[in-house]
Amino acid sequence: MTASASTDSDTSQQAVTSDPPSPPPPPGQKRGGAGDRVVTSVSHIVLGLWALLVIIPLLWTLLSSFKTSSEIFSSPFSLPATWSFDNYVSAWTSEGIGRYFLNTVVVVGTALVLVMLLGSMCAYVLARFSFPGNRLIYYLMLVGLTFPIFLAIVPLFFVLKGFGILNTLPGLIITYVAFALPFTVFFLYPFFRVLPQDVAEAAEIDGAGEWRKFFQVMLPMAKPGIASVAIFNFLGLWNQFLLPVALNTNRDNYVLSQGMAAFASRAGYNTDYGRLFAAVVITIVPVLIVYVIFQRQLQGSVSQGASK
Repeated sequence: MTASASTDSDTSQQAVTSDPPSPPPPPGQKRGGAGDRVVTSVSHIVLGLWALLVIIPLLWTLLSSFKTSSEIFSSPFSLPATWSFDNYVSAWTSEGIGRYFLNTVVVVGTALVLVMLLGSMCAYVLARFSFPGNRLIYYLMLVGLTFPIFLAIVPLFFVLKGFGILNTLPGLIITYVAFALPFTVFFLYPFFRVLPQDVAEAAEIDGAGEWRKFFQVMLPMAKPGIASVAIFNFLGLWNQFLLPVALNTNRDNYVLSQGMAAFASRAGYNTDYGRLFAAVVITIVPVLIVYVIFQRQLQGSVSQGASK
């Protein structure tokens, strides 16, 4: 009896002092196993290699922009002998990159403001109001997304020529707005579609008209989507090449893409690669700055769209 009692007490003491079993995972969530760790490791390796493929050419271009052509060919992967901004100054002034940069800022900035204003208003009306032809207009916008740009070059040429705005910055701005509008409406339509109706009704009860309700209530609620589509439009318009080349042959109105192509073709075999790389850096820096500033808005809109 004594031995049995002592054995029972030892067993109960070990049961009390031993660690409790780990709770089961929540429903729908599996425990991490060897397979998950392998997938995570492989994905990290692939992403690391992809990051290197993107970062290394950018760093090499940046370093080469501070070198002379002889330095680039003799020691392409070494640091510059002297860190001088002469290539940037020469590219900005002598090669006309400064004028092309300002033209691009004017064209892209004006077109971006117009397309965001018109696109958000169009998407809001199509998403929140029911009227005859609502779906037809929306589907026509979707058709505009599938229309290749090069098919519209010849008609656009004659239309702009007829209005007297061919080879001008206003003609290029109008063209940019027309081609960016369908994507803007398509992107913002679901954001305005899912906005709560109670907020709009509360604004109407407080006496807000349609314009005030749109600009002060509904538009701020769609801020993540607006920031995201603004980034996409900025990238697309800043890097546009086909439309300016076909519709803007006046050298004084060149944008950066045209200026870079003219710089490279004009230099021929006597290319000053230091100045060329400096011009490339000037071209891509605004895009990087805009993305770094608005990347949080882009991530927030993606997560918000996934949750919806």
